[in-house]
Amino acid sequence: MIVVVTPNPAIDVTLVSDRIDLGHTHRVPPGARRAGGKGINVARVLTTMGADAVALAPVGTLDRAWFENDLGDVPFDFLDVPGAVRQSVAVVELSRTTVFNESGSDLGVDVWETLLNRVAARLPHARCLVVAGSLPPGCPPALYGQLVELGRRHGLPVIADATGDALLSAAKAGATLLKPNARELLETTGEPDPVVGARALQALGAGLILVSLGEEGMLAVPSDPNQPVLSARLGRVITGNPTGAGDAGVAGAASLLTNAENGVLDTRAILARATAWSAAAVLESLAGSVDPGRAAELEAELAITTLPASGTSRSATAERSS
Repeated sequence: MIVVVTPNPAIDVTLVSDRIDLGHTHRVPPGARRAGGKGINVARVLTTMGADAVALAPVGTLDRAWFENDLGDVPFDFLDVPGAVRQSVAVVELSRTTVFNESGSDLGVDVWETLLNRVAARLPHARCLVVAGSLPPGCPPALYGQLVELGRRHGLPVIADATGDALLSAAKAGATLLKPNARELLETTGEPDPVVGARALQALGAGLILVSLGEEGMLAVPSDPNQPVLSARLGRVITGNPTGAGDAGVAGAASLLTNAENGVLDTRAILARATAWSAAAVLESLAGSVDPGRAAELEAELAITTLPASGTSRSATAERSS
């Protein structure tokens, strides 16, 4: 089982418009609503791809029934908290997507102690722990580190997808894998070079770093400086809705970490699957969706390139992933 924790779930609202003119009124087709948040999306993708996953999150009682119903066959374990679930609104245009994320509500300190206990009860039967997404107001950034430490004490690989202090907390606690995108990595470390930024997180204690680069694909920076930095990308640009693409990448990585023997990670395989599932998610209209057939086709198209360990310039040789 893969335990997926979402500290700040959301109701994802997706609107589609040919063009946005700021300051004007727009008539758009009916929007789609979906139970979401980064970790919820990860659990959805894992379930779609046949993995055994469970979604843990604090969910407002006003929306809980709808939230549960919308998850369909995704297993869940929700904490009841007062109020409604925050909203995340994605406005999808032909060439870009704009997202408005509500911050969420202060749930009080007792909720996080309860969440830690609920996660701890699941870990004896788990094979991997994933913690993903933002933190609501009042939630200590150290929660990420506490969850990582909890997973590591149970001998599990732990993936964290966050930014800022939460990402730093996960790195210091020794997360097995971190998956920021390039902007999150820059905002967290101040380093414009993704490889240098990844090394800064590894200096704190993190393991493998996957960095999403949008149309440029994804980087894998192993914690061992003697291993090569790898880059994966398609030979074509995938257009669509990028919301949730990084979450699909996390799901891809998690699906392989459950099979890691003696803690040894197959960096190339993890990078290829994470990149392919991420690209496949862009082709879907809603976050948390991946078509298994498309994911397999895209993985076969990927070029894996070896980069200099100290920078992001590409080498001349690329090889097709298998």
